[in-house]
Amino acid sequence: MKITLAESAGFCFGVNRAVNMVYDLVNKGNKVCTLGPIIHNRFLVDDLEKLGVFSVDSVQAAPKDHTLVIRSHGVGQDIYNKASELNIKIEDATCPFVAKIHKIAREQSALDYPVLIGGDPKHSEVIGIKGHCSGEAYVFSDIEQLEQLLKNHPEFKEKDVAVVSQTTFNAKIFEECKIFLKKVCTNANIFDTICNATALRQQQAMSLAKENDMMIVVGGLNSSNTAKLFDVCSEHCDTVVLVETAADLPQKVPAGVENIGVVAGASTPAGIIKEVIRTMSEIMQPVEEQLEEKEVAQKSFDEMTDEEAFEASINSLNSDQKVVGVVLSVNPSEIQVDIGRGLAGYVTAEEYSSDPSVNMMEEVKPGDELNLIIMRTNDQEGTAMLSKRRFDAIAGWSDIVAAKDSGEILTGIVSDVVKGGVVTSCKGVRIFIPASQATLSRNDSLDELKGKEVSFRIIEIGRGRRAIGSIRSVLREQRKEAEEKIWANIAEGDKITGVVKSLTSYGAFVDIGGVDGMIHISELSWTRIKNPSEVVAVGDTVDVYIKAIDKDKKKISLGYKKADENPWTIFKTNYGIDSVVTVTIVSLTTYGAFAKIIPGVDGLIHISQIANKHVAKTQDELSVGQEVEAKIINIDDEQKRVSLSIRALLPEEAPAEEVAEEATEAPVEAPVEEAPAEEAAE
Repeated sequence: MKITLAESAGFCFGVNRAVNMVYDLVNKGNKVCTLGPIIHNRFLVDDLEKLGVFSVDSVQAAPKDHTLVIRSHGVGQDIYNKASELNIKIEDATCPFVAKIHKIAREQSALDYPVLIGGDPKHSEVIGIKGHCSGEAYVFSDIEQLEQLLKNHPEFKEKDVAVVSQTTFNAKIFEECKIFLKKVCTNANIFDTICNATALRQQQAMSLAKENDMMIVVGGLNSSNTAKLFDVCSEHCDTVVLVETAADLPQKVPAGVENIGVVAGASTPAGIIKEVIRTMSEIMQPVEEQLEEKEVAQKSFDEMTDEEAFEASINSLNSDQKVVGVVLSVNPSEIQVDIGRGLAGYVTAEEYSSDPSVNMMEEVKPGDELNLIIMRTNDQEGTAMLSKRRFDAIAGWSDIVAAKDSGEILTGIVSDVVKGGVVTSCKGVRIFIPASQATLSRNDSLDELKGKEVSFRIIEIGRGRRAIGSIRSVLREQRKEAEEKIWANIAEGDKITGVVKSLTSYGAFVDIGGVDGMIHISELSWTRIKNPSEVVAVGDTVDVYIKAIDKDKKKISLGYKKADENPWTIFKTNYGIDSVVTVTIVSLTTYGAFAKIIPGVDGLIHISQIANKHVAKTQDELSVGQEVEAKIINIDDEQKRVSLSIRALLPEEAPAEEVAEEATEAPVEAPVEEAPAEEAAE
């Protein structure tokens, strides 16, 4: 069996540019929202949501302090006008190929030419193109609709018309439409606006579909680009599967399928494509089995080692190879047994158990009986090499096969991390667990599983007594049960312990036992912080309480700040009116100075309370960072405000009027009587 990936798969130029633009804005500390999902891939959109990026349905819904990103599909001119009117900051991620169509539409409409657009009338790209047409604009999705359009508008046959297409329009259909237009419309200006990358993808999809027994199309279910690839593949291949992720792949390869082709839409991240191919390879034939069979196939049976020959013939074991041995002695490296054939039997630590952590000295003592298999004998030396591990594997194989059919959950210790996955054992049988089935998230490290006990299901029984397991299926089931339990029992005010899973600029997401809740940045500390990382880190265990629950939207708001750490409570406990405190000046204003009393509580020293004299400017008497003694003269509990006074601790200075009165009194002259105005005039 063979899997072939199309050369052009994954993000196209325009999508990659748009996604990078959003991540770049976030990394620079901007608050970001997008006009609709940035791409048709829910997993990448979910990842951006964890970074605080969300989508809005209209310009009006964009917060004023956010940057609104126009996605690669582009929008009509009215959107730009509305954003300008509302003073919304825009970053335009419109694909350059789409922007070129907008320019054509504007120019042709300005010439009073009707614009005919090939594409899906409901697709945002087509809606955006129409939005740049100042005159008539019509959409057709196939040759039949184009024919009907011209039938309804016979004047177009003689009139100048402009023809463009959606960048992801089916190249074959548009070619048919062009041929028809050239015959019917003598003055049609036809512009080839299908993206070269799109046309190339469709061409490669068609070629692969002709050459393979099965096609896998990877992409978003709402992606136009992906839908076109699916249609192209379906025309030339009988078995076509559309998947968003590896989890959507069929568990078995359909009968008769030998070769599989893989194509991917322009909105599909490379990581998802790789996981689909890896998982499909494991479904067709486990990676470990491929490597082992390739090595064994290069040798003839005569060239095999004793162990390889044993594995090859294990199905044909007879009773002569199975023995019961009585333990004679035990040491850390081997067990000596009597098998009653005149041979000294030995079981090495490696052949005692598939679990390397087992301590033979603790499990076995002289006189114990062990069920064993003879691996090889040396008649000259009178010895026999035996295996308990392989006997257990044979005995437990039927249980493993039954567990696959019943879906029973098994347990085992992860003994090793190998290429493509991890290895564990159960009932003496070695179980291979592919990387795609080993963890709940594809980003989790496999190395962390080594030495741990894991629960898994058997999902496949391969040739040569090989079993494939899945830890992920058990973890998903456990997580779902935990989620249902939490949603059924959770209530506002509940105190709970959780683990910090991720941080964003606006808060921390905490796993509270299968469900994520969010601690808003304002809830992390009583003092102002710039980033959640100042308080918590990913992996921290935190005690939180439920602030609010939205069961419809599956959102939980968490509280973290503790009431006994409230700075205002601490202040009220230790200070009151008339208390004298040492404070630090933190800022100056025209009306006074703010001073820190304790961390989180500041007080105001009004300009009239700075000195026992008239103060014109606050900075004439005080400076930031200066420590001063002040008296608390008022506490406003409702507004949580404190008034301070330096003047209250200073002796009052006598007013200027009183000083003047204390001066030596000058002789007082008798008042001079003034003549009446009339006499003065005379």
